[in-house]
Amino acid sequence: MPHQQTSFGYFVILGEMRTGSNLLQERLNQFDGITCHGEMYNPVFINTPRQDTHLGITYERRLSHPMALLDAMRAQPGLNGFRLFSDHDPRVRSHVLADRSCAKIVLTRNPLESHVSRKIAAATDQWKLNNIARRRQAQVSFDAHEFEQYLAQVQATQLEIQRALQVGGQSAFYINYEDLADIDVLNGLAAWLGVTSRIDVLSQGLKKQNPEPLEEKLTNPQDLAPGLARIDRFDLGRTPCFEPRRRPMLNTMVAARRTPLLFMPVRGAPEARITAWLAALDGVEQADLPANFDHTRLQAWRRARSGARSFTVLRHPVHRACSVFLSRVLPGGVQPVRRQMERQFAAVWPAPGTTPDAQALHALFLAFLRFARASLSGQTAMQPWPFWASQTAQVEAMTDAGGPDYILREDTLQHELASLAAVFGHASPPPVPTPADDPRIGLIVDDETQAEIEACYRRDYDRFGFTSLRG
Repeated sequence: MPHQQTSFGYFVILGEMRTGSNLLQERLNQFDGITCHGEMYNPVFINTPRQDTHLGITYERRLSHPMALLDAMRAQPGLNGFRLFSDHDPRVRSHVLADRSCAKIVLTRNPLESHVSRKIAAATDQWKLNNIARRRQAQVSFDAHEFEQYLAQVQATQLEIQRALQVGGQSAFYINYEDLADIDVLNGLAAWLGVTSRIDVLSQGLKKQNPEPLEEKLTNPQDLAPGLARIDRFDLGRTPCFEPRRRPMLNTMVAARRTPLLFMPVRGAPEARITAWLAALDGVEQADLPANFDHTRLQAWRRARSGARSFTVLRHPVHRACSVFLSRVLPGGVQPVRRQMERQFAAVWPAPGTTPDAQALHALFLAFLRFARASLSGQTAMQPWPFWASQTAQVEAMTDAGGPDYILREDTLQHELASLAAVFGHASPPPVPTPADDPRIGLIVDDETQAEIEACYRRDYDRFGFTSLRG
């Protein structure tokens, strides 16, 4: 038995159906000291089709104790691994992605070839081919919308793997379907795994099932080019996002006293008005509302209130930016922000006790917007604070706390909250307090500042469908 020198305890092949994972498994099993198992965590079977036990672990045992099968595999002689797809057990997927002792082999294939191959396999019910005489053939139709959905799933999976590797400070061995015919690449993979054995001939057990050109596999090859033309395969339209991911702000959440409603606020949205409404809904003081949650208290609150609902409220980016600037930044309550605006964006603050004129107020608002945009783009030393972070990032963070059941809009708040209250038997709920008009808004909102807001909060406009207020 060759001496094995590796820091890896086991390996995983991260692939998808019809990417060549069966072939890669066969190739790896050619090496002395390597054993590649099959789809040990397939939702339907265990290791191979129609098998319900592997390494002494039953299908039922795997469901209740998924790591038991992994431990049994690792206890086998040599370096062991298995194939894992995106629809396999998420508990195991999270574990192996974070486990530095697990060698990640990322198997990819031209997604169009993979998609068509998958459709042919489904049509013929032939997923592996060992004897060419038993090959089943079929032509399938190309559906651009169907392929676009498949491509989005593939891209999302690759981004998930990439982020897990980055966060964990890890690397992976990337191998393409075509590389499986390259002995030098396969020997390089063995070296990377730390195994000293090498191969000089490729196994010929599995046969390529559909060697014909792509057009010959389709019933409608004429639809291929126009269908692909509308798909951005490189995701060129995606705007890079440098805004840090956020954690849910549990301590800002407020619940009604008796009605099972939980408000999950977006900072800079109409928080005070919603809190006042929740108190009026149950006829109590605001100080009596459950608040200042942590994970334990929030879980206990939900468990004690079967059928509870949570909601958040979005504010138009223009109104939100104005509110944040006029109520938080201009009064001087956030000195670090003001200093950054001075240093990077030439903000000139009025002397204490004085009121800036319209021109100075407009210039300060523009400086704040440019500061916020730079902060969201990772161009300042200050990471975004909640009150100028995007609403998109804050709503995404709420999913770690269960997420809001309802995402309401400020401009339709009266109707939406009344409908929500009616679910819990409030036939005549109180009105939402009306905000006071601030005449200074007319001094700072124009096409220039609105354009800056749209650039700063492009994610919110795209994600939530906000429209431009410019004339």
